[in-house]
Amino acid sequence: MRLFLPALIALFLLACNSNQQNADEARRPEQQTGLKTKVVKYFSNGDTLIGYLAYDAGKTGKRPGILVVHEWWGHNAYARKRAEMLAKLGYTALAVDMYGNGKTADHPDDANKFAMAVFQHFETGKARFLAAKKLLKAHPTVDSTKIAAIGYCFGGGVVLNMARLGVDLDGVVSFHGSLAAVKPAEKGKVKAAMLVCNGADDKFVTQEQIEAFKKEMDAAGVDYKFINYPGTLHSFTNPEADTFAKKFGLPLAYNKAADEQSWAEMQIFFKRIFGN
Repeated sequence: MRLFLPALIALFLLACNSNQQNADEARRPEQQTGLKTKVVKYFSNGDTLIGYLAYDAGKTGKRPGILVVHEWWGHNAYARKRAEMLAKLGYTALAVDMYGNGKTADHPDDANKFAMAVFQHFETGKARFLAAKKLLKAHPTVDSTKIAAIGYCFGGGVVLNMARLGVDLDGVVSFHGSLAAVKPAEKGKVKAAMLVCNGADDKFVTQEQIEAFKKEMDAAGVDYKFINYPGTLHSFTNPEADTFAKKFGLPLAYNKAADEQSWAEMQIFFKRIFGN
């Protein structure tokens, strides 16, 4: 037994070192980026809203703030993932809650019901958006003069309509978002530049809607860019789109190339509007 004891001790120490090394490896990405995340509560007209804040604590100085508006499924892990991705680019991001109490949908019927409620009572939706914007602007890492918003699906429609209504934003980016106007843009009222990333084969966005959107933006003198990605369906940025398509029989599909290209376009857009 005495002969084997040193070998056993050596194996134990080796295992401990290996475990410590694995733990160090697991922490390393966060240590390198200084990524900080926090669930935050904020309020609008008596409604409790649950957001998710992400920023790089290793970055010095103030930086632009980005609001992230979720898909029609609600404020879920996907919206939070995008906030974290923005934080890693050097922004402070807040994934917002447009439904209240962090409510999410598990079925398209409920998702549609929640989304339609926001658009049918858009003043309530606007108030919730502005409450999130106020919270983001007040964060100590944020340059309150540089605020933008991005949105996916339902969220894309939300940010485009916030811009139409003249909300003070530097820019908005819509990823496979709806194009319909709650109230059409008026000349001289829209402060935000727009980037619209659309799937050319999106069954939820017709060619007539695209033409009407461009006509509306041109008439209002809006600074906008519209990109159609060929062979691309709705929800092309979300890797879970294929699962949803199969489960619910929806015309959705993830498209890696369009996802990466649209994210790169967003970064170019932000550099232009923020001047950095």
